[in-house]
Amino acid sequence: MTSTTDTPGATDTPGASGTYGELRAQLAALTTEAFRPELAEIDRLPTEEIARIMNGEDATVPAAVAERLPQIAAAIDATAARMARGGRLVYAGAGTAGRLGVLDASECPPTFNTDPAEVVGLIAGGPSAMVTAVEGAEDSKELAAADLDALKLTADDTVVGISASGRTPYAIGAVEHARARGALTVGLSCNADSALAAAAEHGLEVVTGPELLTGSTRLKAGTAQKLVLNMISTVTMIRLGKTYGNLMVDVRASNEKLRARSRHIVSLATGASDAEIETALTATDGEVKNAILVLLGQVDGPTAARLLTESDGHLRAALSAVRTT
Repeated sequence: MTSTTDTPGATDTPGASGTYGELRAQLAALTTEAFRPELAEIDRLPTEEIARIMNGEDATVPAAVAERLPQIAAAIDATAARMARGGRLVYAGAGTAGRLGVLDASECPPTFNTDPAEVVGLIAGGPSAMVTAVEGAEDSKELAAADLDALKLTADDTVVGISASGRTPYAIGAVEHARARGALTVGLSCNADSALAAAAEHGLEVVTGPELLTGSTRLKAGTAQKLVLNMISTVTMIRLGKTYGNLMVDVRASNEKLRARSRHIVSLATGASDAEIETALTATDGEVKNAILVLLGQVDGPTAARLLTESDGHLRAALSAVRTT
């Protein structure tokens, strides 16, 4: 019986469609899909040795990200400029890439007190695709366009298409549609000369090389994407004044742990006593940034709120305004 397994680099089998033959040729050219013969018998190794090999593979990822830091920084500055005008940050991807985008977006409200609509994660196939594969969704550029249209995309928004291969139609379609609407576009992939990077204004190609398991881009490629998305959201929020130094002064205290953390942050920023911190937080309805301004600027709660509004949420600017009046 003739095998019909889609092995990267394999020749077409009798009866294989031209479409699949062409796609297999495309995959065979991707670094992330490359077969590594030296690992062909990895399943016969002791568990600790497999873990050691995998750990060594993962250790190469930060260096691959470091090679693209200038391009990443440029994309972040452009994103922050748009968001400062009221724009949104939208991630779009399929499979693992889409899940990583949704994850990063979902962590912004509790970390930076953003509105859930400010940073949005779109995954091909919709929310159910987070846990169950939605067949064919990643192959549709039209689906990406429809998902973006549902958000009523504007020219102040930023759309980050995410795809390890750099060829996923959903991610490319999202970037192409967003760019046609005048939005800022970023294409994050893990292969050089990708269609996704070419379609975007800012192409970020973090080349992580062949995977431990052939084509399993949830591994090194996924780790690289997570690192870059961490940078995009975190540094953008720093630029938008969501931090004070390295303190998360816009943290949303939605549970006991975060309420304790908020008090610790106020303490680190001001050196105030527990009683003073409680008084300041009461005066500012629990807003950490406002409480810090109350304590450091010696103003009342309403004044702190006004100064922060006038300073577009930047605590250092609000403190400077207090000290110059």
